[in-house]
Amino acid sequence: MKDGFIKVACITPKVRVADVTYNVKQIQEAMEASAKAGAMIVVFPELCITGYSCHDLFYQRTLLTQAKAGLLSLAKKTEDLSGIFFVGLPWEHQGKLYNVAAALCGGKVLGLVPKIYLPNYAEFYEARQFTPGMQEIVNVCLEGQETDIPELVIASEICEDLWTPCPPSGRHCLYGATLIANLSASDEVTGKNAYRKDLVAMTSARLYCAYLYASAGEG
Repeated sequence: MKDGFIKVACITPKVRVADVTYNVKQIQEAMEASAKAGAMIVVFPELCITGYSCHDLFYQRTLLTQAKAGLLSLAKKTEDLSGIFFVGLPWEHQGKLYNVAAALCGGKVLGLVPKIYLPNYAEFYEARQFTPGMQEIVNVCLEGQETDIPELVIASEICEDLWTPCPPSGRHCLYGATLIANLSASDEVTGKNAYRKDLVAMTSARLYCAYLYASAGEG
């Protein structure tokens, strides 16, 4: 931190659909580059470990197992990096599949934040694969490492959460959050880019917080 400011980064890595090994490598290289540049909070897109458009491949045990292994690999990498990193992946819990944001720091997974509002209209059909996130704190186990979703100054929500009448970020800020990380995979249609920018800017102004928004790109 310098003069009360910290450097942040929103990164859109190249990904390949369902190619976890390739995607993790791209994310890791971007993590290293951002840390070298001095970024202390780094946000990657929604489901970046697997790619957003895996569709029914999200049901495949192989993909889910590889995604979990990829997450642990990225977490271990943060042992040597300064800062906190947010990455997205599918996560199975008690037989249900969630779209989550994972916070990584100091070699550990600090928490998994599930997407609460699932778009299920027009070109979106996330409710086919995913379950809406739970509102209460739930403990999960990662290779003997217990994690939860604590009340942090840095909070997270995922894509559609921002577009709803009552985004989770509002509650986060009421509990003291001053920075929101949004992991998104928002598609492009005419006029949407400008609307999205305005939405992020007005949310930041309304909640009196910094708002970091990373969306998916090629792949």
